[in-house]
Amino acid sequence: MIDSIPPVVPAGRMRELAQPELVLPGGMLLRPWTPYDAPALVAAHGDPDVRHWNRPSRLDLAGAEERIALWHERWQAEKAGTWAIAPEGGRAVGLIGIADIDLAGGSGEIIYWLLPEGRGNGVTVKATDRLARWAFDDLGLYRVRITHSVGNPASCAVATKAGFPLEGTMRGALLHADGWHDEHLHARLRTDTAP
Repeated sequence: MIDSIPPVVPAGRMRELAQPELVLPGGMLLRPWTPYDAPALVAAHGDPDVRHWNRPSRLDLAGAEERIALWHERWQAEKAGTWAIAPEGGRAVGLIGIADIDLAGGSGEIIYWLLPEGRGNGVTVKATDRLARWAFDDLGLYRVRITHSVGNPASCAVATKAGFPLEGTMRGALLHADGWHDEHLHARLRTDTAP
């Protein structure tokens, strides 16, 4: 007889935690999205680079506010956590989150994008490392992954610099507007040395 394996993270653990603000170097932070950030979400859904690599549908302000409310519901359902990347006291310039959360299996997937005004200063690497540390130390996950199109070298550089080594290539894994893309799979374990 096989003994059952206990969950890595007990159900209810994420729901019990208030979604935190996570401070980054350089006056930036990760914080829960608010209706104040809706214009940034509308802008992101219209940005050609964000649209190409993330496939979002276009949003108006009302749709952005509904999406932000949905992200708060997904936290309570223990399915995902979505943070705004923002200067302290300012509106979001990007998004980072941990999605596809499997508490029992101890895993999740980090997702991210930045608006043009947030690019070029290394904030995504810092945000990715900080969110991974929260996922391991506070939530209790064991493995966190990042996937991205092989045609997106900027995302590959973020993953690698944030301590997520490349594990392999998944063929034809995601459909973009220009066709099927192979995707890189990166992952970091709780036991890995942080960058």
